[in-house]
Amino acid sequence: MTSSIADRRLRPDLAAAHLLGQVKAARFVTGERRGVTAPIASLRRSSTPDGANETEALYGEAAVIFEEKDGWAWGQLERDSYVGYIETEALGAPVAATHRVSVPRSFGFPGASIKLRPTLALPFDARVAIASHTGDFAVTADGLHFWARHLTPLGQWESDFVAVAERFIGAPYLWGGRTPLGVDCSGLVQTALAAAGLKAPRDSDQQEAALGAPVAFDASLDGLRRGDLVFWKGHVGIMRDAQTLLHASGWHMLTVSEPLREARERIIETAREPITSVRRLEF
Repeated sequence: MTSSIADRRLRPDLAAAHLLGQVKAARFVTGERRGVTAPIASLRRSSTPDGANETEALYGEAAVIFEEKDGWAWGQLERDSYVGYIETEALGAPVAATHRVSVPRSFGFPGASIKLRPTLALPFDARVAIASHTGDFAVTADGLHFWARHLTPLGQWESDFVAVAERFIGAPYLWGGRTPLGVDCSGLVQTALAAAGLKAPRDSDQQEAALGAPVAFDASLDGLRRGDLVFWKGHVGIMRDAQTLLHASGWHMLTVSEPLREARERIIETAREPITSVRRLEF
């Protein structure tokens, strides 16, 4: 996904107080830190239910809210500074998360039994604050029981971000999505890198500008390796090996693994967009 989010961060009527003197706005507001209480909450371009989905905020993450009106909050996500509108019913008090969900989806049960009806289901990378443990369960302060082996302590990172991305194969494509329930190309890259402790911008154009070092390539596409990021205008994919691309594809409407050369030729044919760069991350 690509976006001109930097242009949309400015509202002529409202800006964050720390931007006073840097931007023009009718009023400057000190935001209030809030926590996301919905499993997945859309951050939208406009304050309407059919507003374009820009990205997603997940349970346990935090946002700084600058305005609330008619059931909508306008604010900025802490994880990547993305700005947009989120429904106020998806927000509550912030929590000091201790763990993240490290499987595609995990249930929170009202007690220490998998036979109980789950209270909620959280996606990969959602955050929870664990207060205690009982048997195989990690328990939050409000009594939700998660299978402990589905959680990873914050600060404990995956060793291979490509292996994280590979877990998303078969996930449906969703513009603005960040989870195995629906993900877009740059959301896949950002989420996989985050699991390995590497911070990345949200959109593909921002990622191309910020991540790694350029790798020379020619028509043969030889010399690439696992973990290289391949960019087109508005699209990004991850190399699984020297020949194979993993990406959340709007053409397939799935996260797929396919030969890079096939993907390149199809994208040239359907969108008339060549590869713009290959970037290599150094660990």
